[in-house]
Amino acid sequence: MTRIASTVRSAAPPANAPFLSISHPHRPLLVLAVISAVFAVVCVVGVVVDPREVLGQPAWAKPLKFGLSIAVYAVTLAWMIGLAPRAHRLLSAVGNIVVVALVLEMVVIVGAVVTNTTSHFNVSTPLATAAWSLMAVSIVVVWVATAVVAVALVRAPLGDPARALAIRAGLVIGIIGMGLAFLMTSPTSEQLNDFQGVAGAHAVGVADGGPGLPLLGWSTEGGDLRVPHFIGMHALQALPLVVIGLEVLARRVAVLRDAVVRARLVLVAVCGFAGLVAIVTWQALRGQSIVSPDALTTLVVTALVVAVATSTVIVLVRGRAGGASDSSGAVRPVESDRGSIR
Repeated sequence: MTRIASTVRSAAPPANAPFLSISHPHRPLLVLAVISAVFAVVCVVGVVVDPREVLGQPAWAKPLKFGLSIAVYAVTLAWMIGLAPRAHRLLSAVGNIVVVALVLEMVVIVGAVVTNTTSHFNVSTPLATAAWSLMAVSIVVVWVATAVVAVALVRAPLGDPARALAIRAGLVIGIIGMGLAFLMTSPTSEQLNDFQGVAGAHAVGVADGGPGLPLLGWSTEGGDLRVPHFIGMHALQALPLVVIGLEVLARRVAVLRDAVVRARLVLVAVCGFAGLVAIVTWQALRGQSIVSPDALTTLVVTALVVAVATSTVIVLVRGRAGGASDSSGAVRPVESDRGSIR
């Protein structure tokens, strides 16, 4: 069983360092988040009142999804930038670049809706090609910017080891999830054989625009690379939320007041999340819908769930036994967020 050095033991999460409290969040990103959230509300109205469809989905569904996604991402990145004050100048510049890139991306998406066409993979006209190229460049810029933030936070002192692991692993998995979007940009064999002005696809094994999940649009007939892209990208939020949940539960569950236990549980969550991203990527590339897993996929998912559940139980049992054997009742402070994992 993976073991984290006992130098990181603590009776409870540091009360003087709230996880979500930072002194220097990136304000332009926070402004973008607010604007994107308001824009998402406007898109909801558009979905209701505008009967048009693009590739079988409401015309305003894609701007709605991107508005919500940008709002969540912008808040997360603004918070993470504030966690590295030593690199404040560099990361502030990176955040500003991200704001510009995401605004340009939304302009392209809205422009496509207004003109009743698609934004992604559309190279049917010189204007559509230029718009898609601009969006592609924006996506690459955001991906690189997130990687820069990840590198900065590897060296930043983040305090509690569970928090540090969640943030750093969330960034790594998130970057991988964002990078999976590049798998969608190559034209399919069908597109090459009968070019119709589209080069790239979300779906695998079926054409884009077929039956899909409501709002999300994920194919219910074939594989869909948006699934691992979505799940992987949101490791940025999911893993820090795991730590927040553990710290809240620690007020009532004694074993979770141990920093080693929390860090080990976060490690289990990281492995489980990474495994899930790998599985849904494998499933999509096999042309299999997320709603129709075959026996092999079901078996692998079951094995992952069992492994995560078993590891969680082992960590909690060992942590409880370790606490019971400490008759001194002394609390060892958190010394570093770089507690060895071995």
